Amino acid sequence: MQILQIPKQDLKEIISIFNREIGRFVFFVFVLFFDSIYFAENISDSQIWINILMLAGFFKMYFRSTPRVKELMIYAVILGFLGEYFFSRFLGMYTYRLENVPLYVPIGHAALYGRIFMFSKASVVRKHHKAIEQLFAITIGLFATIYLAFFTDVFGFVMTVCVFLLLLKRPKDRLFFYAMYILVAILEIGGTAFGCWKWPETAFGVFDFLPSNNPPSGISLFYFLLDVSCFFIYIQVHKKAWNRLKRSRKN
Repeated sequence: MQILQIPKQDLKEIISIFNREIGRFVFFVFVLFFDSIYFAENISDSQIWINILMLAGFFKMYFRSTPRVKELMIYAVILGFLGEYFFSRFLGMYTYRLENVPLYVPIGHAALYGRIFMFSKASVVRKHHKAIEQLFAITIGLFATIYLAFFTDVFGFVMTVCVFLLLLKRPKDRLFFYAMYILVAILEIGGTAFGCWKWPETAFGVFDFLPSNNPPSGISLFYFLLDVSCFFIYIQVHKKAWNRLKRSRKN
């Protein structure tokens, strides 16, 4: 594997950046316990406190980010709200514990987006991106295959295949989306285990030929749509600068 060929010092730095930008976000999985069925039934319904905590974390990250990341995070929050209501409330793709859309979810989308963006843009990560992409791709492939074999997760496997296919012609986006896939999978496993939200037994609860696990493995496919939408809006807002950049690349 190419990852084994990375110098030890660079590998340590990559791991450090991963832990700082992404690993800390995994801590939120444990925070989700306070929105769990068990906590609500036996102690208190404390979803509001998770919303406040996520808002605090979002603003802390927002004010420490570059202008570009700040702008993309705002777009991600807006699109996150719209996407959550569309997929959850309108299409019934998944259902939250209180049958609402908790504030921490779309805010969390933006925070997750910003974290992974900063990880994927770190100089040492870009330097060894092919090795990291290879490791992440193997991990994702094994994860989706295990879910298919042991949990009959056809829906998740199909979405995972779609992720790989979409990235065939987008090599510059592979690292970003592979990292996102892994982090989203961890958050989904935690959230569904605590009962914060639930996926139906088939895709959208409608397509019987696409059995789904709770959660399906390849849900990050929909984060791909979020990123494309954010990037599209960013280009439209900064059209002149984007056109100048394209011309400079051609020269």
